[in-house]
Amino acid sequence: MTTEQSGATGRSGTDPRPAPEGSPADGAEPAPDRATGEVESTSAAAGTSGSRADSDASADAADGDGDGKGSAGAGKDRDSAGDGDGDGDGGKSRRRSGRSGRDGRRKTADAGKNGRGATGPDQTTGPDQTGDPGSDRTTGTNKTTDTDPTGSAGTNKTSNTDQTAGTDGAEPADPWTAFGPAPEPVLGRARRTVRAVGRFLVHEWTLAAVAALALAAAMTWPTLRYPRYTLPQDHWDPSLQAWQMAWSGHILRTDPAMLWHSNTFFPENWSFAFSDTLLGYAPAGLLGVGPEHAVLRYNIMFVLAHALAAFGAYALARQLGAGRIGGAVAGAGFAYAPWLLAQAGHLHIISNGGIPLALAMLARGHGWSLRYGYRPRRRHAGWALAGWLVAAWQLSLGFGIGLPFAYLLAGVVLVSAVLWFVRRRRVKRPFGRRLFLADLFGGLVFAAVGGLLAIPFFKVAELHPNAARTLAEIQLYSPPASGLFTAPGESRVWGELHEGARAALPWPPEMTLLPGFALYALAAGGLFFSVWRVRHRLFLLAGVLVTMALAMGTRFLDGRFTYVPLFDYLPGWNGLRTPGRMMLWATLLLGLLAAGAVTAFCARVRELAAERVPPWPGPWLRLATLLPLALVLAEGLNVTPHPVVPQQPAVMRAVDGPLLVLPSSQNLDQPVMLWSTDRFQQMVNGGSGFTPASQARTREATVSFPDYASVDYLRQIGVRNVVVLRDQLGGTPWEGMLDRPVEGLGVTREQVGDAVVYRL
Repeated sequence: MTTEQSGATGRSGTDPRPAPEGSPADGAEPAPDRATGEVESTSAAAGTSGSRADSDASADAADGDGDGKGSAGAGKDRDSAGDGDGDGDGGKSRRRSGRSGRDGRRKTADAGKNGRGATGPDQTTGPDQTGDPGSDRTTGTNKTTDTDPTGSAGTNKTSNTDQTAGTDGAEPADPWTAFGPAPEPVLGRARRTVRAVGRFLVHEWTLAAVAALALAAAMTWPTLRYPRYTLPQDHWDPSLQAWQMAWSGHILRTDPAMLWHSNTFFPENWSFAFSDTLLGYAPAGLLGVGPEHAVLRYNIMFVLAHALAAFGAYALARQLGAGRIGGAVAGAGFAYAPWLLAQAGHLHIISNGGIPLALAMLARGHGWSLRYGYRPRRRHAGWALAGWLVAAWQLSLGFGIGLPFAYLLAGVVLVSAVLWFVRRRRVKRPFGRRLFLADLFGGLVFAAVGGLLAIPFFKVAELHPNAARTLAEIQLYSPPASGLFTAPGESRVWGELHEGARAALPWPPEMTLLPGFALYALAAGGLFFSVWRVRHRLFLLAGVLVTMALAMGTRFLDGRFTYVPLFDYLPGWNGLRTPGRMMLWATLLLGLLAAGAVTAFCARVRELAAERVPPWPGPWLRLATLLPLALVLAEGLNVTPHPVVPQQPAVMRAVDGPLLVLPSSQNLDQPVMLWSTDRFQQMVNGGSGFTPASQARTREATVSFPDYASVDYLRQIGVRNVVVLRDQLGGTPWEGMLDRPVEGLGVTREQVGDAVVYRL
């Protein structure tokens, strides 16, 4: 056998192919991307002369080094010095025979000790040149030796035997598996469901929602103590709004086409649009029938409205970059500001949580944060669409606070379009197709809802010119600057202390606009110490000042540059009677300023805690981070009265319409509307933000009832029955009417409980 054949066959013992170019057999360095630490018996000397004498120098080098370096003729073996795979065990050996790195290191050590073999230290033959199997490092039954006295390459090569096999044929466990990751357990459907539910229950937003509900129940107590019989603040406007929810649910079940033509203010049409409708609560109106269910529904929605306001403001602050405690301060300050206690009887004002929640969703969908700026990778079309839908729902609750919100969104869209037009060469696709379609569809839904809801109100304005507001009326409800620091009487903390300041206000219920001294202080601190950038703090401050000026109506520079231009030129703005409700926006912006300050404070506390040994804050340091939240909540405590709702007369369940209930006035008619929720008979009675001319004529014509003129008038407009509430007549223009005779009028009179029914 020639030396060339010996070198060829000795490469693997089974593979007769010639050595590839660049291999150690050619006297060249191995390729840098290929491991050559395999037991490779072929030397440069054997490949060139085939004589044993020529390999002595290599053997001496192996004896003297023993560190994996070959002879000069063979070149430097870069893998033998240890490249992370072990000496003498390379990638080629692993691919063909599965030898471990530990076996390669053992073979290299043996070769260094013996000093025999061809030229490299990777020789695995024993001291006997014949390749005694007892000295062969390979194991198993497929040992291969070459008796060529030259000791050339090929000796002791094996390719099909697993080097890790034991001498008894059993295969031991691979020790390297101890360092690998354990396989993921395969969970069944039940365990996967339990795990998903557990993750949901401990998620931040779940905990925030539960906390908002619990806080709302506590802060509005005793609303839920007797939810079927009491109403917060008074029983006038809450009765009206309880009827509104009941009517919307009733008409959706029976005849949705008659939604805007309610059973009140007979014979007027479009009467459901005489005031804000709370139409977004119509699904709740589908549940239950009658006054008790209407009162229960109102109280539940009253508590939920507070919870949604706190949750929405929390979500907005968190999306903009505030911490959890900072977000909680923003949510509590927005939902439980002292000035809102005076609005406890106006559910359409309390129901404002959709505003910050929609803004949070829109910001999340567009990947925008006040603290971190625009992050395109965080864009999500679904959140943007959800934000538009929540905004549309908020608008359906009423234009009292929904109209400014609509103009704000319109302004944001306009500014965004202008900025895109200016930067279109640098940012050609700032949104992405899905986000653009979500904004387009969501914006169209929002505009459609607003447009459809506005039609009945414009129709009412056309039919009833006296429903329009005037600047003189706006001036009557415009608060002075002192109102921004005066709390309503319902405030537990400041109510009695501010009694003198309230006495100086022309109309305290709409002019006590204190958002909270704690909120003022935290917001002021946020101007100097905050996680927001300086320019963002200035923008928030500018928003606070502008909205406060708008809340003052005509009291700030006569409104010439603030409220009056909006009143004159923005469609629908002249329907807003009370400028003080713009304080809602100032409160939200103050809460965001405060959230920035509290977040920075909490970060500083964490830094101080890290410097402690051990590195965790003590109890007092932890409690200090909750102090701002406690102060804000303390100012939201209330002493709001919860009067008992007047009980429904039995006659309201027995008399058909159209009917008139006497005595009649704005306040007296609102409980009557609530009493009609059993049968929803048509009635002349009704209370709203204005008095229709037909209703005023009916009240004036029936002061002398029963007489010929009044009976004739009622028959002409279609009234069939007149119900007189005996216990309500005292002190009204109808006092003494029960003593008047009815002979000759064609009218019958009947006593039903405490009421008297005249059938025309």
